[in-house]
Amino acid sequence: MNIHEYQGISILKNNNVRIAEGFVAETADQAVTIAKQLKSKFGSDKYVVKAQIHAGGRGKGGGVKIAKSIDEVAGIADNILGMQLVTKQTGPGGKEVKKVLISENVYYPGESESIEYYVAILLDRDKEKHVVMYSPEGGMDIETVAEKTPQYIFKEYIDPCLGLQAYQMRRIAFNLGLKGEAFKDMLRFLKGLYDSFINSDAQLLEINPVLKTSDNKILAVDCKFSIDDSALFRHKDIMAMRDLSEEDPTEVEAGRHNLNFVKLDGNVGCMVNGAGLAMATMDLIKLSGGSPANFLDVGGTASAETVEAGFRIILKDPNVKAILINIFGGIVRCDRVANGVVEACKSLGSLPVPVIVRLQGTNAEEAKEIIDNSGFEVFSAISFGDAAKLVKEVIS
Repeated sequence: MNIHEYQGISILKNNNVRIAEGFVAETADQAVTIAKQLKSKFGSDKYVVKAQIHAGGRGKGGGVKIAKSIDEVAGIADNILGMQLVTKQTGPGGKEVKKVLISENVYYPGESESIEYYVAILLDRDKEKHVVMYSPEGGMDIETVAEKTPQYIFKEYIDPCLGLQAYQMRRIAFNLGLKGEAFKDMLRFLKGLYDSFINSDAQLLEINPVLKTSDNKILAVDCKFSIDDSALFRHKDIMAMRDLSEEDPTEVEAGRHNLNFVKLDGNVGCMVNGAGLAMATMDLIKLSGGSPANFLDVGGTASAETVEAGFRIILKDPNVKAILINIFGGIVRCDRVANGVVEACKSLGSLPVPVIVRLQGTNAEEAKEIIDNSGFEVFSAISFGDAAKLVKEVIS
């Protein structure tokens, strides 16, 4: 689960990480009130107005602006709120900005001496370790740094049983070229950062940029958190941060029915039980000349109601030209799936797209009888090859 920047900085702050202070606003008037509060506390006339969406690259997309007065805060916030922000991570449709973060200006006098770094902590599944990925070349062009000058990207692997060790933190600070008070402050910063990562069961914690101020303080100017969904039962406070408006509506609905669903860009909807069979089915569709429109695993204990819900979710995609239902009845019975398909067809009244059904395993014969007697025109397949041929026929 992803969370917003303003939510992430609250986690950092709770773990003793120095941050750029700021508060979230949903209107231009709220933004002005926050700017006045920051002025009274820090005395600065510069503020940062940042769009809050679940995507990176906001600065290049026009979602991060510097305001040089409180009046400018109002104008910039008004322009950003409601805009459809397009970045490399949002896709061409972009995302609507509903909140902005108003932050203090941390590039204060002597800002030419400020330096930006990049630090991220994530899980390396191949090595079964956490890894701190960092670079002395932080900022908006970190992707370019990784592509063109990979020698400036460093990695420090961490045994999760031991945690981030003092010698590792010193090595990171040294590779970043720090010394004196900035070196010592980076050690404190890294400890708080790793604590934030572990204590929240994060899969990714990215700070870009990490800033060394002109007076040698280290702080987080931005942050990106991705939390392990499987650990959210331990973090009701973080679960409460979930913003459903930032997620795909069909995936949210699928979650309500305990369906494993991922929307894709193809033209053939899939309903399968089991991740392995789902991947094989998606390959089958590609080999047949089609493209999968989704990944949908109904699971091993799906009820007729669950299958009907999955059927409806697939049909909400206007790009779907056909649906392939490929079920192996091991734990889930084929007749239960067949009943779900029939009930969905009855509720819809008619089938807007061709449906191909391949059911094998427990109660497969009963399932075939249910579908054959349903009165709906559904294509039946026995083998993978038969299913592939039918997919090719109905989408051509």
